[in-house]
Amino acid sequence: MSPLSPYLNLDPKYLVQDTDEFILPTGANKTRGRFELAFFTIGGCCMTGAAFGALNGLRLGLKETQNMAWSKPRNVQILNMVTRQGALWANTLGSLALLYSAFGVIIEKTRGAEDDLNTVAAGTLTGMLYKSTGGVRGIARGGIAGLTLTGLYALYNNWEHMKGSLARQSL
Repeated sequence: MSPLSPYLNLDPKYLVQDTDEFILPTGANKTRGRFELAFFTIGGCCMTGAAFGALNGLRLGLKETQNMAWSKPRNVQILNMVTRQGALWANTLGSLALLYSAFGVIIEKTRGAEDDLNTVAAGTLTGMLYKSTGGVRGIARGGIAGLTLTGLYALYNNWEHMKGSLARQSL
């Protein structure tokens, strides 16, 4: 009896994988939970803030030094504005992402469920806490901003599901 493959001494049908690519521990989910996604969220927001802040700093630096000739002092002022704005935006968005992730994890563990209510509640609480130094009016504005942004995200995230349920109701 000769092997079926000229290069291997085994039957190639044993090499076909019909199972999942990764081995998961018993009872583990195939999707990431809020705590695992928190690291991606915080890092992504910091990087996005740094990029946006750098572009904004470049715009402001070019605007403020437009009367100067191209020289080292002008270049230094532009670079200072880029780094200052980049750090400012990175810290701001990173802080918001940290608060949002922490509230999301706490709410998920408290409720024992993962749904869009957690997302909206975490966004609302994040806005309220972030703007809490502005008094009651600031807390209200921050909460409304967080509620609006996370509510829009929840609608966008479930648009296909909502569209399908509306089509079934119209039949």
